[in-house]
Amino acid sequence: MAALAHQISRACLTCPSLSNTRLSRKTTWTNNKYSQKTYVVKAAVTAPGVGVSTAETRERARLKEMFEDAYERCRTSPMEGVAFNVEDFHTAIQEYDFNSEIGTKVTGTVFNTDANGALVDITAKSSALLPTREASIYDLKHVKEAGIVSGLREEFIIIGENANDDSLILSLRSIQYDLAWERCRQLQSEDVVVKGKVVGANKGGVVALVEGLRGFVPFSQISTKSPAEELIEKEIPLKFVEVDEEQSRLVLSNRKAMADSQAQLGIGSVLIGTVQSLKPYGAFIDIGGINGLLHVSQISHDRVSDIATVLQPGDALKVMILSHDRERGRVSLSTKKLEPTPGDMIRNPKLVFEKAEEMAQTFRQRIAQAEAMARADMLRFQPESGLTLDSDGILGPVPSDLPPEGLDLGDIPS
Repeated sequence: MAALAHQISRACLTCPSLSNTRLSRKTTWTNNKYSQKTYVVKAAVTAPGVGVSTAETRERARLKEMFEDAYERCRTSPMEGVAFNVEDFHTAIQEYDFNSEIGTKVTGTVFNTDANGALVDITAKSSALLPTREASIYDLKHVKEAGIVSGLREEFIIIGENANDDSLILSLRSIQYDLAWERCRQLQSEDVVVKGKVVGANKGGVVALVEGLRGFVPFSQISTKSPAEELIEKEIPLKFVEVDEEQSRLVLSNRKAMADSQAQLGIGSVLIGTVQSLKPYGAFIDIGGINGLLHVSQISHDRVSDIATVLQPGDALKVMILSHDRERGRVSLSTKKLEPTPGDMIRNPKLVFEKAEEMAQTFRQRIAQAEAMARADMLRFQPESGLTLDSDGILGPVPSDLPPEGLDLGDIPS
């Protein structure tokens, strides 16, 4: 373009100057009055020795042809030779233009983090801010605790605008809340047991965190009789009773979860438990999230006048399931049934723990024999059932030589 401009200026310099053009003025007078003034431009006179060469004429023709070609291309093919076309332009608009209204979800890339939060590139006119409090559904001190680092590409939701610089404020917390409610509805439909951490208490019950949401557990739905203050910071098994996102209402039950867990417990099962607290009437034992009562009368065959002389909070011991009330969520435990000889729980508890499974097996056999005798009593009056008891107390088919008057159970060993 610079060369073209130089050629044009050069051509203009070779044109005849107006200074070489002679002007004459003709004035006419009518009745001694000035009537008309006319300027007549006479033919330009070329200065002596100056002429237009054939080379310059060809140069002018070439420049004219260049301008005409450029004009024709602009008129007929304006985008010829341009790499960026109209489709690329519309694609760029769709890619970089987005709705900045509150509640809109946008995708961005984290490029900086500090104590205040994270800066996110969402292709807006300025970077957006993700505050630390909006980085997770849980309380954090730094966004890195939630895995938010430079280079992370994530979907955010716009929750506000900074009045100082018109930058947008983003949140992950709001998206996680929606996912948490959806997860709770799914767990409720599947009727599963979850763990919840108790974080507070009031007059009506305790507050527990489940899936990052704060749920309420009424005292009537807590199986343990421990004070609410003792449950703070502890995890307890829970089931969902009510999940209502619109009302922000999440109600949970510890009793229902305990009843589910107790269904897996059989009478005579031996479990390892931890002493939680001592009462005058017995000790509360934690057996895998379930609180059972070891009554003072079930500690040993010998009389226990002071429970503290035998057990202390935090002690680990083996206990046997003696009974459980699923409706009320209560489990009765025993170490008395595990004693090889009466009084071992007081004198030699280590021996009781070593022999616990063996003694529990004996206890279960006694229960099985008792149940067999009960079934035998029923069969005494029902010979038509086709079953009988053998010498080992096991039910079997009635022998073919059964007397017509019925089954005689007089010879069955006690």
